[in-house]
Amino acid sequence: MWSFGVSFSNRGLEIGGISSRTLATEFGTPTFFIDENHFRARAQLWTDALEASFGDSAGTVYYAAKAFICTDVARWIKEVGIGIDVCTSGELAVALAGGIDPKKIELHGNNKSVSEINRAVEVGVRIIVIDSLFEIDRVSAAAERKGIRQAVMLRLTPGVQAHTHQSISTAHEDVKFGFSIASGAAWNAIAKVMSDHNLELRGFHCHVGSQIFGTDSFELAATRIIGLMAKFKGEYGSELPELDLGGGYAIAYLPGEITVEPEDVLPSLSEVVKRECAAAGLALPLISIEPGRNIVGPTTFTLYEVGTVKDVTLEDGAIRRYISVDGGMSENMRTSLYDAQYFAVLADRESSAPLTQSRVVGKHCETGDIVIRDINLPSDIEPGDLLATPATGAYGRSMASNYNHVPRPPVVAIKDGKARVIVRRENEADLLALDVKE
Repeated sequence: MWSFGVSFSNRGLEIGGISSRTLATEFGTPTFFIDENHFRARAQLWTDALEASFGDSAGTVYYAAKAFICTDVARWIKEVGIGIDVCTSGELAVALAGGIDPKKIELHGNNKSVSEINRAVEVGVRIIVIDSLFEIDRVSAAAERKGIRQAVMLRLTPGVQAHTHQSISTAHEDVKFGFSIASGAAWNAIAKVMSDHNLELRGFHCHVGSQIFGTDSFELAATRIIGLMAKFKGEYGSELPELDLGGGYAIAYLPGEITVEPEDVLPSLSEVVKRECAAAGLALPLISIEPGRNIVGPTTFTLYEVGTVKDVTLEDGAIRRYISVDGGMSENMRTSLYDAQYFAVLADRESSAPLTQSRVVGKHCETGDIVIRDINLPSDIEPGDLLATPATGAYGRSMASNYNHVPRPPVVAIKDGKARVIVRRENEADLLALDVKE
């Protein structure tokens, strides 16, 4: 739940030996603090496990940029040697700015614009994951202009119900993503790509959802997709060389939860893929995966300062303490969007005060501006205290907004006991910069 570098002492939370109070004084609050060594280690962990589970058939670990990306993180990805999955021109621009080789980049997204596709083909992105029949024509046109044969994959929906929040479940039939296997849409897309001389169909892609525990959903998806690969061989007389099984591996947000580790899923997934390929008479394809949250999520925490404390009497007579911090839904939308649950600690000191039923809320003009809905925190928390929330590396800063014209927080990297800003805090000048003045 906390990054490798976090520890607790009589000074409260520390990371790399730096106290939270020192961090707050230097960088302000709210701020995201990312443990660089932990990020690198988790990226390497998935690469090593993929190679151990699939051997010569290990493809690429593509870091899902949507979780969080900036130029420095892109540079870390390049140095670790993994790939990156991008789904907009902005994410592509950051990946390139960080020095990532286009041959390590795949382009995703259900509604890639013509300009985004053209840009990806122009810079030499290795794989474009096609999500609609319209994109087949768009990618083909871009490849023809470039004078190349563009490698593509088809995103498939295998009809798998992932046991997660409906907004982050992506492989059942009634979703905006991909081509359905059951309805025949996938086969129609295959035929269209195979008839296009500008495109090279490398294989299939599937993403069952996000924050998934266990392996059942991944295994069922793999089984159904391998069945389609066998049908492809029967029709076209050749085998597709690649299969991308996406990401979605869960992490711990609360005490008692577990973070899915590579060794928890990849060996069993490897057994299923190898068994199904053998039964279908297929050679083992290159297997790629796309962890994003699982790499960056546990490496980061958010530091807040308490602004006000208010006791509210509930209908049953119970007292709930509202602890307002200087952030909220503008840098953590997941509680409002997905009923996500988070944890927090008093970060700048020890407390022996009794715990009290609390709700951590933000400063925005919304009742739903909640960071943590229910948590027991020390009853002596007061304005000026610091709270730290772990596991905020994924979909915190990347989904941040300027609601109420609040500047977005910075991201500070911690490495070997030193802290440095890798994404600066926005200021009022940034908020005004896009306004057109007569």
